[in-house]
Amino acid sequence: MKPNSQPNATFKSDSVIEIHNLHIYYGNFRAVKNVELQIKRNQITSIIGPSGCGKSTVLRAINRMNDLVPSSHADGEVLYGGVNIYDPQVDPVEVRRRIGMVFQKPNPFPKSIYENVAWGARINGFRGNMDELVERTLVAAALWDEVKDTLGQSALSLSGGQQQRLCIARTIATKPEVILMDEPASALDPIATLRIEDLMQILKKDFTIVIVTHNMQQAARASDFTAFFNMDTDRAGYLVEYGETDSLFTNPRNKITEDYITGRFG
Repeated sequence: MKPNSQPNATFKSDSVIEIHNLHIYYGNFRAVKNVELQIKRNQITSIIGPSGCGKSTVLRAINRMNDLVPSSHADGEVLYGGVNIYDPQVDPVEVRRRIGMVFQKPNPFPKSIYENVAWGARINGFRGNMDELVERTLVAAALWDEVKDTLGQSALSLSGGQQQRLCIARTIATKPEVILMDEPASALDPIATLRIEDLMQILKKDFTIVIVTHNMQQAARASDFTAFFNMDTDRAGYLVEYGETDSLFTNPRNKITEDYITGRFG
């Protein structure tokens, strides 16, 4: 993934991703402005804020998913391993292999449970024992015990919560370093939601996780760091405050943050 340029000297060893002066546009509309953010290694970072403030746009910028929207473009830097992923020499497909994505609605392939996990590894050139990889990955996604006897069954027959855990398994099968989650539990019942949150705590031992959530209780329960975004008068999203989750929720530095987390708006 590395371009010819040298890694940025400001990259900090405890951060896996650093965002500097990031502006994201859809056509002439600036959706997000001037984001400065560090994503800590092997931690869970939540992104919260009212609807329309650019939470998902910022998340998708971290692995260049916004590139798939023809009118979208970004100015600024997103450093991964000290390299700006928006450098023209960087392959966005390789970025997305190293920085995986789990979407809001479970989207398993119309294939077997086994093939959902194996597919991504196979197209990425995996040459090891696929049966072992599938089992290991499903164990890591806390799904193996529930599906080990029905691996040939269609993934679409699983419950919503099981489908989402399968999508997480499919993502980690390709061995990314970072997992982005865009409201991964918003379509799930409370029990399935808690299972996803418990799974995140296990996964952060091996992965860095960034989650967008509209659920402030979930952010408070599940994340180590929280970034609060709001929207200015021009409808551009901007970062209001970022810090350790406990501190942000109990002693926010900004009055706007306090108003949001206490329900005065949003």
